[in-house]
Amino acid sequence: MAEKETKNNPKDMIEATPEEVIELIKDIQTGEELKEVSIKPDMGIVSEQKESLNSWTPKTQLGRDVKTKKVKDLDEVLEKRKKILEAEIVDSLVNLESDLLLIGQAKGKFGGGKRRAWRQTQKKTMEGNVISFSTMAVVGDREGHVGIGFGKAKETLPARDKAMRNAKLNIMKVKRGFENPFEDKGEPHTIPFKVNGKCGGVRITLIPAPRGTGLVVAGECRKILKLAGIKDIYSKSMGGTRTTFNLAGACVDALSKTTKMVMK
Repeated sequence: MAEKETKNNPKDMIEATPEEVIELIKDIQTGEELKEVSIKPDMGIVSEQKESLNSWTPKTQLGRDVKTKKVKDLDEVLEKRKKILEAEIVDSLVNLESDLLLIGQAKGKFGGGKRRAWRQTQKKTMEGNVISFSTMAVVGDREGHVGIGFGKAKETLPARDKAMRNAKLNIMKVKRGFENPFEDKGEPHTIPFKVNGKCGGVRITLIPAPRGTGLVVAGECRKILKLAGIKDIYSKSMGGTRTTFNLAGACVDALSKTTKMVMK
């Protein structure tokens, strides 16, 4: 007999935590009828972050001011150029999103391996080869705040945690604007003027673009600009742009000049 085709009904979908999914799997073994489940993978991360903020004991004066709600705005901290030495300060003031940049490359014939987030290196010692992993993370709130950080460790997860922490400590303000401020209205969608940035052997130029253009930039720079809240931009890059580490540094260097030139 031919099996009947069944279509998923969105109304039958229910949300469940990972603990509830385990109980649902047990019900499958008993033969009970179940509805389809959509898992929430970020619930554990959010709860861990809240617990870490609740148990956070500030070690700096700025951290104590943030903890006691004397400082409530990140822009105030950045304008006064106060040094941020604790990542929890940024977590308390803004809601950040994060992503990893593809700075590594898997093994492949003739250097054609797939790009990946982990860059693996080896060090020759008397005991043999010591392997280490490095990665680069970017954080932002999509409202004009962005930062990148680099982390290195003997394992991947500690390297990612270091990169995330350094990215929060290096967070900065990005000035957004309009391609044509006299005609365009609404939310800022691009940078206010043309800026140049450099890092190592890479040079990049960011140019304002009309609304609806999109991010006309190299692959990994899109992640940085998207988390910074920029939706439309043109770019021109020169040098060793395949080195993602320098390309990302040049992009951030250009974005930092939007605020510095406005302050002058």
